[in-house]
Formats: sequence, C-alpha cells, structure tokens
Amino acid sequence: MDDMITFLNDCVWSWPLVGLCLAAAIYFSVGTRFVQVRHLGEMVRLLFHNDKNKKEGISSFQAFALALSGRVGTGNIVGVALAIGYGGPGAIVWMWIIAFLGAGTAYAEATLAQIYKQRRGEQLRGGPAYYIEKGLRCKWLAVLFAAITVAVCSMCLPPIHSNSIAMSFSNTFEITPWVIGLCVAGLIALVVIGGVKRISHVAEVVTPFMAIGYIVLSLVVLAVNAEAVPGAFRDMVSSAFGAHEALGGIMGAAIAWGVKRGIYSNEAGQGTAPIVAAAAKVDHPVKQGLVQGFSVYVDTLLVCTATAIMLLATKCYNVIDTTTGSYLVESPVAALGAPGVEYTIAALSTLLGQGWGGIVISITLFFFAFTTVMAYYYYAETNLVYLFSKFKMGTSPEGQKGERLLIYVLRVVFVGAVLFGSLKEASTIWSLGDMGVGVMAWINIVAILLLSGKTFRILRDYERQKRDGVKNPRFDPKKLGIEGADYWEDEKH
Repeated sequence: MDDMITFLNDCVWSWPLVGLCLAAAIYFSVGTRFVQVRHLGEMVRLLFHNDKNKKEGISSFQAFALALSGRVGTGNIVGVALAIGYGGPGAIVWMWIIAFLGAGTAYAEATLAQIYKQRRGEQLRGGPAYYIEKGLRCKWLAVLFAAITVAVCSMCLPPIHSNSIAMSFSNTFEITPWVIGLCVAGLIALVVIGGVKRISHVAEVVTPFMAIGYIVLSLVVLAVNAEAVPGAFRDMVSSAFGAHEALGGIMGAAIAWGVKRGIYSNEAGQGTAPIVAAAAKVDHPVKQGLVQGFSVYVDTLLVCTATAIMLLATKCYNVIDTTTGSYLVESPVAALGAPGVEYTIAALSTLLGQGWGGIVISITLFFFAFTTVMAYYYYAETNLVYLFSKFKMGTSPEGQKGERLLIYVLRVVFVGAVLFGSLKEASTIWSLGDMGVGVMAWINIVAILLLSGKTFRILRDYERQKRDGVKNPRFDPKKLGIEGADYWEDEKH
C-alpha cells in the first residue's frame, strides 16, 4: 500500500504539474502586464487598507497574515536545504523566478475568490470550490475539490507538522514527545475553537513576528560573514545557468529543485490561499488579489532567501549529484548525508555556538509549523461549510444547528490528528497529504485558467477607476458582465 501511494504521489507531483504551474504563472504575468511589478506599491499600501463599512469578514492584513501563515512553514527551512543540497546554490535563483511569476497566479486566484465569495452569518466564505461552481458552473468538480481539501487539511497535513514540532523539541530539549503533543494539541484547540476571528487575530500577531524575527537573525549571521556574501551570490547566479565550474553539470537539477520547492513553498496556484483571501472585507476584489500576490514575495524572496543566504555564506551545505551519489561540494562544517534542517542548525551554530543553534531552530520550527496548522484548519472548515450547504438547508434553524455540529466534529478530528502526529510519524499520511495537495493544484489551476478572462477584465476595471481619480474603486459585476457574484449583487441593495 505504501509503495502504491508513493507511486501515485510521484505521478501527481510530476513534471506535467510543475510545467502547468509554471505555464500558468507566465500566462497570468503576461496577461496582467506583470501586475506584480506595476502595482508593487499598491500591494504594500493595501495591506493596511480596510473597508470600515462592512461588519462581516476579516481585515486585509489579517487575510494576508493568515495566508502567509499557510505559505511560511517548515519548507522555508527544510525545503530550502533540500533545494540547495540536491540542486546547488542555483536552485535558489529558480525559486526567485517562480516566486516572481507565481505572484501573478496568486493575484488571479485570490481575485476570483473575492468575486464569488458568499456571506455566512458574520463570516465570508470562498475559494476554489465556490468559483468552480459559480464561475465554471461545474458543481461536481467543486464538490470534489472541497471534499479533498477537507480530508487532506484536517487529517493528513496537520500530523506532519505536529510531528516536526514534537521531534524537534524532543531531540533538542529531551522532552517526551507525548507531552509536547498534548501541549501543541491544547494550544491548537484554544485557537480553532474561536473560529476564523480568533485564528486571524493570532495570525496577524504571530506570523509577522516570526517572519521578521527569522529574517533579522539571518541578517546578523550575514553581517558576521559579510566577506562571504558576494561569493554566495556569485555561486547562486553562476550555478543557476550552468556557468559554475563544479556545478555546471547539474543545471537541470537546479531548475527542477528550484521550481518544485518554490511552488511548494509559496503555494501559488495550489488553491489554499484563495480560501483565506475570500474572507477579507474589501470593496473591490482586485485589492485582495494584490495583497495575496505580495504574500508570495514575502514567503520566497524574504523568508526562503534568509535561509539560503545563511547556508551559503557560512558554507554549511553539501551538494549531492543524485545520479551518481557523489558529493560535488563538501562543507567543512555541515555533516554529510541527506540534506535537511541540520544545515540550518549548523549555520546558526557558527554564530550562537553548539547547542544554541538547535534551540533557536526548534523554536522557529514551532512557530512556522504551528501557524501553518492554524491555516489548515481554516481551509478545512470553509470547505466543510461549502459541502454542507450543497446537501442541507444551511439557512434554516435546523440546518444552522447541523452546520455547527459538523464544525465541532471537525475541530475534534483536527485536534486529534495534531496529537496523533506528535506521537507517531506516519510516512503514508505525508504521501497522502502531498498527493491531495497535488490534486487540488491540478483542479485549481485548470479552473483559474478557464476563468482568466474575468481576472483580466476586473483588473482593467480597477485600473480605469484609479485613472479616473476614484480613491476607492467599487466593484459592479453587472457592469462587467460577470454572473454569479451574488455577494456583490446583495451589497448594492
């Protein structure tokens, strides 16, 4: 069974999916005339813009922080080490390229989520399931996406990250894993019981704090190793394009690992971030599209780069040729063997000393993994609510009671999955989670490509209003010929 799941996962996350993600990123970048460049200043400004006339939903910054908490995770530490270890320093350049292009995809999916969002009480719900049903009018595919998302985000992905926390703290502080598991599960329960409001409040405080703290720490490491930084950048650029003397032969691996790890880290196109984007209260969908495009930059260009430069400047990495198993680069500091978090620990230890590097990384991994798990819960809850609305009368008193009961059951299952992962590592669940996310990406990217005309049209509308001197552009779906935007139609009455 394990071999079959691994085989299927490799099929899902094969070059066709990577190629589709890359093609979509290029398509949306060109189609929007590189909105991620032209509106960079607007992206930053809109982070702190909020429509005070709307009572339901969360602020733009809370949606940004919650989506960023899902993007920034253990992959920003471990994934970067893997990319360098198997693809060389040049893999980081390709991560930058896919992040730059992927910001266009992130804009498109977040904008669509805003167009087709729905009001549920004082909350706003949306995401791929909603725009697949209302935009593409393909209910069965929307239901399939929602069902996969609920299963993967509630039972498969949370154990992976809670296991990372438990094993890291157990190895560093010699605390029994089940004790750590109980503490993590208890903290998660306190957060998710409060619903999206509490999750977003925690995210807007913790996520910027952890990202900024990690980046500052990396800058200190760079300052101590300032003389090595220019060489690190030369190695990245030369090996990215096959010009590095020792690493020129693995240019293909640099591209493959950079693109794959970049897509996996920034999640552009995977269909998770738009679930959060839909919850933001804005007066034009493009605003949240721009904000989510910026979150891709923060994830890859800042946080992933922080890890990469630390490893390269301190020379705490090895490069392995996967075809021969030989070492193309051997570090005088980092241990030989499979790349992983040990590289980052070794890099920090050059500054903090032996032992302290592991402690800092354990704490960092806790925050990165914890906030990612929070985001997983919101993804699962939103899609559970969507499924319930398809098969029950969610607006009746009985329906609302049933919905609340299902959400309660989801919370119990979710917290149980977090506890399970803390007690036992399950490689099968990891593969299932990977495969589920891959299937979500296939469905979502095809959907946003088919709906791309609307994302281009609505961007032109936003830009036209800005040119006409409108300070806060408003969205009128009828004027743009967009059907199914029920929330925005209700807002006009």
